[in-house]
Amino acid sequence: MKVVNLKQAILQAWKERWSDYQWAVNMKKFFPKGATWDILNLAEALMEQAMIGPSPNPLILSYLKYAISSQFDDFSRELCVQALLDIMDMFCDRLSCHGKAEECIGLCRALLSALHWLLRCTAASAERLREGLEAGTPAAGEKQLAMCLQRLEKTLSSTKNRALLHIAKLEEASSWTAIEHCLLKLGEILANLSNPQLRSQAEQCGTLIRSIPTMLSVHSEQLHKTGFPTVHAVVLLEGTMNLTGETQPLVEQLMMVKRMQHIPTPLFVLEIWKACFVGLIESPEGTGELKWTAFTFLKIPQVLVKLKKYSHGDKDFTEDVNTAFEFLLKLTPLLDKADQRCNCDCTNFLLQECSKQGLLSEASMNNLMAKRKADREHAPQLKSDENANIQPNPGLILRAEPTVTNILKTMDADHSKSPEGLLGVLGHMLSGKSLDLLLAAAAATGKLKSFARKFINLNEFTTHRSEESTKAASVRALLFDISFLMLCHVAQTYGSEVILSESNTGGEVFFFETWMQTCMPEEGKILNPDHPCFRPDSTKVESLVALLNNSSEIKLVQMKWHEACLNISAAILEILNAWENGVLAFESIQKITDNIKGKVCSLAVCAVAWLVAHVRMLGLDEREKSLQMIRQLAGPLYSENTLQFYNERVVIMSSILEHMCADVLQQTATQIKFPSTGMDSMPYWNLLPPKRPIKEVLTDIFAKVLEKGWVDSRSIHIFDTLLHMGGVYWFCNNLIKELLKETRKEYTLRAVELLYSIFCLDMQQVTLVLLGHILPGLLTDSSKWHSLMDPPGTALAKLAVWCALSSYSSHKGQASSRQKKRHREDIEDYISLFPLDDMQPSKLMRLLSSNEEDANILSSPTDRSMSSSLSASQLHTVNMRDPLNRVLANLFLLISSILGSRTAGPHTQFVQWFMEECVDCLEQGSRGSILQFMPFTTVSELVKVSAMSSPKVVLAITDLSLPLGRQVAAKAIAAL
Repeated sequence: MKVVNLKQAILQAWKERWSDYQWAVNMKKFFPKGATWDILNLAEALMEQAMIGPSPNPLILSYLKYAISSQFDDFSRELCVQALLDIMDMFCDRLSCHGKAEECIGLCRALLSALHWLLRCTAASAERLREGLEAGTPAAGEKQLAMCLQRLEKTLSSTKNRALLHIAKLEEASSWTAIEHCLLKLGEILANLSNPQLRSQAEQCGTLIRSIPTMLSVHSEQLHKTGFPTVHAVVLLEGTMNLTGETQPLVEQLMMVKRMQHIPTPLFVLEIWKACFVGLIESPEGTGELKWTAFTFLKIPQVLVKLKKYSHGDKDFTEDVNTAFEFLLKLTPLLDKADQRCNCDCTNFLLQECSKQGLLSEASMNNLMAKRKADREHAPQLKSDENANIQPNPGLILRAEPTVTNILKTMDADHSKSPEGLLGVLGHMLSGKSLDLLLAAAAATGKLKSFARKFINLNEFTTHRSEESTKAASVRALLFDISFLMLCHVAQTYGSEVILSESNTGGEVFFFETWMQTCMPEEGKILNPDHPCFRPDSTKVESLVALLNNSSEIKLVQMKWHEACLNISAAILEILNAWENGVLAFESIQKITDNIKGKVCSLAVCAVAWLVAHVRMLGLDEREKSLQMIRQLAGPLYSENTLQFYNERVVIMSSILEHMCADVLQQTATQIKFPSTGMDSMPYWNLLPPKRPIKEVLTDIFAKVLEKGWVDSRSIHIFDTLLHMGGVYWFCNNLIKELLKETRKEYTLRAVELLYSIFCLDMQQVTLVLLGHILPGLLTDSSKWHSLMDPPGTALAKLAVWCALSSYSSHKGQASSRQKKRHREDIEDYISLFPLDDMQPSKLMRLLSSNEEDANILSSPTDRSMSSSLSASQLHTVNMRDPLNRVLANLFLLISSILGSRTAGPHTQFVQWFMEECVDCLEQGSRGSILQFMPFTTVSELVKVSAMSSPKVVLAITDLSLPLGRQVAAKAIAAL
């Protein structure tokens, strides 16, 4: 539309809108020199824009910014101020820009300047009003203050404006500081005003401004749910399989789950306690029960102490813990069952420990104790006299913790000065279940590695002989034997990495470490009986064979026990060959095996270790004599001429041998009766049903877990066994297939929570398979797109994001002990999956159609230089040799390609769900998150999707710590 007299049209339009256009007529009179015609130009531009477009372009903002920056500080000029406020009223709720990225950043800065001026104007108006009230003229300033607050409210009520201001704050930190100062000043002035409406309006505006820096961190918590199976399973998994693990990785994993699922703190803590009590009730008798007791009463309170640091305040967290206990006390059947199992008031012990750690106030503790005591009065079965003489494990475990510290101090002393005193301490450790109590307490408090290291040093000390008496030789033999047996027991109960993880700084290789690495049978470790470690010095072997065959008993003085342990394997081979060829009779074999186990049990352990490796290599018909020899070595020697603590040592030896032989005995369908050890006999051994395909077992156990809604300890062990047998790809792929078959929405969400916790068995490797193989396969094969429809598609997107976030947040740390045990299969050459040279198309991207026309969608010189694959991770110089980084970068390239392609379908919807879940799970600021691998060009494609076209989403998915990230975000938001 062509306007003949533009100025006249402007004046007419303003007259029609406000009925008073005196401000325009008197413009020269009231405005400072130099600012008058800027304001008039601004009015012309506004009118021109109103005639040709729906919203003002950035030029208008620059005019306003210029007018403001011309030192227009005389807020007493009421008509001038009103004119500027009227101009602001025209554009403050409908800003947009379709220009270059630099112009969009300019829009952010101009809006920040306008906000600063408006706040100063508001403060000046409030000051005038206050002065007017004191002078008895309240009308002065009130109208202007009301206008200022109205414009502030209108500007700040727009999420888009707040997002632009968020970017501007990051661009100009000093300007934001000035705004914060204005807010403080305004608050002080308004505090003295009597008008409640104006004060309330100002407080609301202040709250909106203060919310701008944290506008991405607000997440609503789940208040409609009371059970969280992921938390339950993660705690159960840790207590069952990783007692020795450090607390920090568990804390971070739990916090990740809490954030991803938006769990309120009281319900989060409650779920941790529920899992602990279930673990106690389910735990197998013996070592398993002691492990769970130590985990619940020693380790979890330490975990909560660290979780407290993540909370907003100490007082808030203690109140949340108190609320969690209040909820827990309502679960009377669970608590009663735990009390019955542990023969004590478990809650009482737990409350005392939490109070000691500063997690509960004394008043809260006493109140909760009284409530539980009253509840227990109604449970007669808890007061039976049957177990009155049995000391409860929680009490024993809590007392064992300081004992561990004392033993460690004792072990630091010079062994040569008082070996008899040290032997007395070790002898007490062997009695009853003392050893397992102490080991469980040490494991739960992070002292087990130190404990093992000191026993390795002791064992090494006994290998250095000097002139010795018969008594000294006996003490040395016992110290060698007890330390050897204890270390074997620790390795079998808690994993060999506890023994080997702390390398000896002196560079010296100790005997036990060498023997354990090369000779000790373990799950997943195949030993070669012909390995050089089993073939030592032939002269020493002949001497040992003669000693075992001819002597009535082994002489202790000057005996080199470590050499005997290394030579026993070759000696057993000679003896076995002689027996098989008829040179030795069975009676001679009995005498030899009695000599082997008669003084030190460690010789029998070393002999059986070799026999187990040897039996594996034999045919079924060749194994009889080897297995018979194992039987002879497994039983105790009934003789009076044994060394001190023989019965206690035999108990540990039998347990060690049973674990060593389990694999071989299962393969050969042979039974060997080991003496009753008083310990649990491998409770989770041989869980898989015979002659049934493992895929059937996997689908069956998952279906049961899904129906039940939670994972129990036995299921965790079955999943772990299947993962070990089938490998990571097989395991992950088949479970994802089960997820995609599910069509019931409630069950798919439950499946995600359970699968995430199952994948925690080896989250790093599972994530590489899921994001690097399974998802790309589903997204690039159109015949599989139907499987990605809602609800299973939504569930898979959620699961993929949870796995990616968990792995990325923890992959810089060390793998947990349970993951180190597993053999690492080569699941893919990740170098070829994502080549370092960005000029080469990656293996995955060659599967996709080219989308080069979208590479230059940004129009500024900076934008045009940006390749379609440039992401924040490259600007942060993230190590792309890391497999997880490669997989993430490749997946986001694939997502970018799908969004930019012209083919829509379930795969496009899946990508949207994936990105929505990323936004929902992320904390404020995405630097260091998985979204840094997303190409910048993806942002403009995402905002075209209706569900993603919001300012908060743009801020969440863009790395705002980078200037380029802020430009991309400003451009996308300004165009909304």
